[in-house]
Amino acid sequence: MAKGVRMSDIAQRLGVSTVTVSKALADQKGVSEEMRERIKALAEEMGYKPPVSNRQEAKRSYNIGVIMAEIYVEKYATFYWEFYQKIITCAAQENCYVILEVLDAEREQELEEPKLVQEDKIDGLIILGSIRSKYLRMLKKKCKVPVVYMDFYDKQLQEDCVISNSFYGAYYMTNYLFQMGHEKIGFVGTALATESIMDRYLGYCKSLMEHGVRERADWVIKDREDESSAYCFDRIPLPGEMPTAFVCNSDLTASRMVKSLLEAGYRVPEDVSLVGYDDWLYPGLCDVPISTYSVNMPQMAKAGIDILVRRIGGDDSRCNMQIVEGEIVLRDSVRRYEAYDR
Repeated sequence: MAKGVRMSDIAQRLGVSTVTVSKALADQKGVSEEMRERIKALAEEMGYKPPVSNRQEAKRSYNIGVIMAEIYVEKYATFYWEFYQKIITCAAQENCYVILEVLDAEREQELEEPKLVQEDKIDGLIILGSIRSKYLRMLKKKCKVPVVYMDFYDKQLQEDCVISNSFYGAYYMTNYLFQMGHEKIGFVGTALATESIMDRYLGYCKSLMEHGVRERADWVIKDREDESSAYCFDRIPLPGEMPTAFVCNSDLTASRMVKSLLEAGYRVPEDVSLVGYDDWLYPGLCDVPISTYSVNMPQMAKAGIDILVRRIGGDDSRCNMQIVEGEIVLRDSVRRYEAYDR
């Protein structure tokens, strides 16, 4: 009997997906009788056997690919490096192995197919962090294994995704500033850069409207050069007339805002308060402990792995968006705005 024959080997020979092979071998719906017979015949010819233990069926072992854009990992330890570690931990608990491929800007621009996909090394794929929509469309056409988007989504593409509650996270943080007496509140983030930043901006707007406060265009400040960039400005441009507080789309952006405020002679939080999102900062980036909305990385990683394992096993239910709740973490970046300060 041939050793190491996987469903993906059978799928490659027949030019179908691993999910189709899994369904056929498990006699599940969604495969024509003709294709089912072809798959079973080839599986027998190749010597495929599902792994079993002496007493019970063993848990399948899968190879999970993870693709990350280099902009998320190239400078220093980042939010997504930590996220990737959580994925590895959750995958190991499900008897899965993780293979990372870092996607550089040139390959992303040229729509070059990932080696993980080209070489058929994986049973499922996680895309960690937002990448260009054109690249996602190319992957959808060429990738024959289940895909999960992690920490972002694309409205135009029907794929499973796991995200944090960006809309309500920013809404809760803006409400907190109102509770602390602030009414002049700005937002820092390039809203069109990612769906997540847009959701946080809209959460901020919802809170303003509920408190009867109009949004001021000059208090909505970009934190990066343009909508296609993931790089934050080293220094955030400040408005001529300052609000008393800012909602920042990430803790990294908040740390850059603190730097800009201090250089302009403002103290945080004595003169200007601010809040962030993520609850992640590289040690030493900011001396002011930032109040923030903490993303539940372990739960998001577990949700992504669970979805992939089910999909690889033949689950063909409708693609869904799983939203994982976080929590507010209060630190020292917000000062109560008293009536005498007005």
